[in-house]
Amino acid sequence: MDHSISLITTLTAGFCVALALGFVAERIKVPALVGYLIAGVVIGPATPGFVADISIASQLSEIGIMLLMFGVGLHFSPDDLLAVKRIAIPGAVVQMAVTTGLGMFMAWQWGWSVGGMLIFGLALACASTVVLLKSLEARGQMDTMSGRIAMGWLVVQDLATVMVLVLLPPLATALGGPAALVGNAKPLWMTVGQTLLQVSAFIALMLIVGRRLLPWLFWQVSRTGSRELFTLSVIATAIGIAYGASALFSVSFALGAFFAGSVMRESEFSHRAAQESLPLRDAFSVLFFVSVGMSVDPMVLLDQPLRVLGVVAIVTVSNPLVSLALVLLQRYPLNTALTIAAGLGQIGEFSIILGGLGVSLGLLPKEGMSLVLAGVLISIALNSFLFRAVEPLRRWILRRSSLARQLEQRQDPYAELPGTTERKYLEGQVVLVGYGRVGKRIARALESNGIPYVVAEQNRDVVEDLRKSGRAAVSGNAAEPAVLIQAHIANAAMLVIATPDALHVRQMADTARTLNPGIEIIMRTHSEEESQLLRNEQVGMVFFGEEELAKGMTDHVLERFVPNPVH
Repeated sequence: MDHSISLITTLTAGFCVALALGFVAERIKVPALVGYLIAGVVIGPATPGFVADISIASQLSEIGIMLLMFGVGLHFSPDDLLAVKRIAIPGAVVQMAVTTGLGMFMAWQWGWSVGGMLIFGLALACASTVVLLKSLEARGQMDTMSGRIAMGWLVVQDLATVMVLVLLPPLATALGGPAALVGNAKPLWMTVGQTLLQVSAFIALMLIVGRRLLPWLFWQVSRTGSRELFTLSVIATAIGIAYGASALFSVSFALGAFFAGSVMRESEFSHRAAQESLPLRDAFSVLFFVSVGMSVDPMVLLDQPLRVLGVVAIVTVSNPLVSLALVLLQRYPLNTALTIAAGLGQIGEFSIILGGLGVSLGLLPKEGMSLVLAGVLISIALNSFLFRAVEPLRRWILRRSSLARQLEQRQDPYAELPGTTERKYLEGQVVLVGYGRVGKRIARALESNGIPYVVAEQNRDVVEDLRKSGRAAVSGNAAEPAVLIQAHIANAAMLVIATPDALHVRQMADTARTLNPGIEIIMRTHSEEESQLLRNEQVGMVFFGEEELAKGMTDHVLERFVPNPVH
């Protein structure tokens, strides 16, 4: 191979083999990313024939991670993180602690050092944000409560892992690593303090300066009228801030890009930025999966099958079960708990980084790195099947388990309105499903006009805050008839479905019609096909975002030029 064109050959081999195997995977009803992973094994150093440059592939995959996380940030603001903090923070901490303990126990059985056990356990506790993002996007769940909790959970994981990566070098000697590899390390308290200060400084800079500066820069670029410049500005922002966060503040590329996107979310350019970066995001995210496959040595599956099986069991069975229990303990619905559990049943980029650092510090044996990589490959390949099993598993559990039915119907203090609720919220009120960006705006308009309403929202923290502020709200998934009943839908004047949960909109409407045949129903959709289907079935008044925007702009134009516009 001509090394002067190693970048070109790596891109060519990666894209072409991934395309071929991804196509085959889809034809046999297997997720395409399984094909991408196998493509990496095929062009990797562990198999005969052509070998791509794994270093270049890894760097290209980092670009994919940056663009993906920037896209996540465009749909996930700091307010969303704060809204799920009461479940995401304790949930992530406990889940990581339990999984790390299980991994350490397994490594202890193999006679590894304390440092090796710790790194191995931590590597099995870090789910891949990239894999979760792709799974949520494929199922249209990014803007649902389940999606927001899962993403918040993984952001907490990422922050914790960044801290671990910074603390490992100064602790390496104490954990059993060779002193020669560590050098003159700073005191632990100084390292911790410096890391917290750097991360806090970066977040503050993005929230205070970035929130004002980035929209202004995008506005200046958009005024040129050049689409290429706007696309370039999006890519430069995502990659530039991610690199700057790493170089100046010791924040990972992924988190840097995520916060860059999050501060752009409230800007009028967020939608266009997401659209312009989408093709590059998709292309480079493929290289992430290919680079993972390139790192795997398939021989470990033959040499250490039982150990690989143990790793896969911890990642794909123990991790989801722990997460499932933690979410259910917080009184969230079974569907939400199963979705989060499926999303956490895999490991990825941070596990590879942790393992690599452990090997370089002399703490993790090379066998441990091979096991981690095997766990990454297998868990990512299985993750799509875990997501597919969520709804069938939910129905099966509720059908077979009386305990599950009791848990689903258990008394939640926020699942019904207090006995002191005023009568105006029980008759002739508006039932508002969802208290996100759209729901909040509708609620403000109702309040300003003195119209009583009851909010039905899955996020218990949001419901708790609404109750404290004197607003009527009930907690739960409005697709469940019990939730709408508790919102007194039978006597309501109108049902407004402001949630983007397209899977359950029809279910909510059918429940409302059954309990209150004369109720007026208003709903939002994200696609023209869905809006047309709902209108044909006369479910209720349907609002499609782009259509309503065009109508509002058209009305304004007609009012200006036509004395009596006809609609």
